[in-house]
Amino acid sequence: MPFSLLRPQLSQASANLTHDVEVVDERGRRSLIAIPAERPLTLYVDKRELVTLMTLGGAPEALTLGYLRNQRLVKSIEEIESVQVDWAVDAVAVVTRNGIADVEQRTSKKVVTTGCGQGSVFGGLMDEIDQIALPPDARLRQSVVYKIVDQIRTQKSIYKQAGSVHGCALFSNQGELLYFFEDVGRHNAVDAIAGRMWLDDVAGGDKVFYSTGRLTSEMVMKGAQMGIPFLLSRSGTTQMGHMVAERVGMSLLSRCSGKHFLLLAGQHRLVFEPESLEPFEPSARPA
Repeated sequence: MPFSLLRPQLSQASANLTHDVEVVDERGRRSLIAIPAERPLTLYVDKRELVTLMTLGGAPEALTLGYLRNQRLVKSIEEIESVQVDWAVDAVAVVTRNGIADVEQRTSKKVVTTGCGQGSVFGGLMDEIDQIALPPDARLRQSVVYKIVDQIRTQKSIYKQAGSVHGCALFSNQGELLYFFEDVGRHNAVDAIAGRMWLDDVAGGDKVFYSTGRLTSEMVMKGAQMGIPFLLSRSGTTQMGHMVAERVGMSLLSRCSGKHFLLLAGQHRLVFEPESLEPFEPSARPA
């Protein structure tokens, strides 16, 4: 069967990403500001209600596909026939080609996580760690880290316009921006990228993932499931996130800002380039 015929039918639904509200400042002055939209999206799979996600609504079809992928409910995109979003009822209907085996049992156990905007994963969070094999020869140059951080700094975003959202991005290992998604929770943003990668048949072995939020165990696990060997964040990580990264051999870089970063795991993957740092100029001695 041709590759194109195996892609699911998508609704291409759209929604307003911001909402104007009137505010009063400390001097009693009134003005209009934009705040991020937030809306529920109830996910139905083969007419069975599965979960309700709170989302910005910027990429609902990709979010749905990525959610199913990262929850390990669907193994390949070819299993999905259609994804139809209807904002009139705040719902998305997914039709699979052959159903999901043991869906009741597989969705019965949840692990509550620290994630915002989602906060739970089906099944055992650690069950599949030792089955994940990231490419052993993947390397990332220090100068590319700086290129990625600079691109994120200048990226147009809902956050700069209205605040209160998280952003995630996928880059090539040469620093080319491939995808950028924002949502009310960073887990939604990473799921949207996972869904988009599925739709475009993009592999993760030579990619770099960036998140504005902290790298918890669930975020690191999702990156590993997507086959991505490099995770960057302008925030920090958690003990369990660090542990997962070390077990799968992933490079974990936190506190990425300007020319600064902290490499917590996967040190062998980063190619240090001292020449990419600005020359150090010592401060003048006190008189």
